[in-house]
Amino acid sequence: MPHPFSIGPLKDHCPQWLATQKFSRILILCDENTRSHCLPYFLESTGLPSDTPVCVVPAGEQHKNLETAAWVWKALLDAQLDRHALLINLGGGVVGDLGGFCAATWKRGIAFVQVPTTLLAMTDAAIGGKTGIDFYDVKNTIGVFRNPAAVFADPAFLGTLSPKELHSGFAEVLKHAIIKNPLHWQENEILKPFFNRFPENTGRLNWREILRESTEVKLSIVREDPHEKYLRMLLNFGHTVGHALETYFLRTDQPLTHGEAIAQGMLMEADVAETATPALRDILPRLYPPRTIPQDAWPELWNIMLNDKKNKAGAVRFTVPASEPYVMKVVELNTNPWA
Repeated sequence: MPHPFSIGPLKDHCPQWLATQKFSRILILCDENTRSHCLPYFLESTGLPSDTPVCVVPAGEQHKNLETAAWVWKALLDAQLDRHALLINLGGGVVGDLGGFCAATWKRGIAFVQVPTTLLAMTDAAIGGKTGIDFYDVKNTIGVFRNPAAVFADPAFLGTLSPKELHSGFAEVLKHAIIKNPLHWQENEILKPFFNRFPENTGRLNWREILRESTEVKLSIVREDPHEKYLRMLLNFGHTVGHALETYFLRTDQPLTHGEAIAQGMLMEADVAETATPALRDILPRLYPPRTIPQDAWPELWNIMLNDKKNKAGAVRFTVPASEPYVMKVVELNTNPWA
């Protein structure tokens, strides 16, 4: 990956990088939560002026849409960002996806920086240049591949998260661990504290080492396959079913977090592919208790899956890790095996 990627305190990396750049203007994009909990620390750590323009969007996946994108584009217009300007995306996956997409399409593309503030964004969403928004409740249907100018992951931001948010993000950490070592991922000493009494033991987790190891998996894959022609499809493990579950339950009064949906998706996809190991069957349901799916929900869930961008020739398509590291099995379904 050609751009800088750093893990550690912002003050150790970001100011020096900014000093080497010559951007005409800078605008910061954040949501309501990161404006309150992350923006003051970010400004202090980077040395950017306190009056740096800020665009604030509503928090939540339900706002990752064309309406919010238009709001961001209007902010870029009002701030007079030309093609030599920089957009800094300070937030979780929604802010990073949305901001990256808006930057990539503004005046045919301006530079943007990802400053992920959630575990999910640090280990997954901020890496690899996927940008986009949801369209008619179908996740990430509109978007482009566009790499950020830099990514700065500061573990200090994890201290602003609730145990529920950390729990959600850890599903992607587990996904990367499974991809790296499908048969023995449960023996990873760095992750073992998470397997016991989470979230009470978050203080025992070595976040910096967890980030280093998890991002290493994704970085190695996207460097080899930046536009998802083959190997990068492996990173979608759990996401075909998981995104459908996330979308469906988002419309109810008991929504699933992204991590809960992806964990259940990983197990369901592995079951259909006949690759579910005893560890997967034991640990995932214990950490992420599966949500009961009403039988009458399956037509809608299957329809959501049929609109998944990874499909081919009308078949629902997903990938699962095989028995060897970084090897996958591709599954194509013409009928719903769960109905």
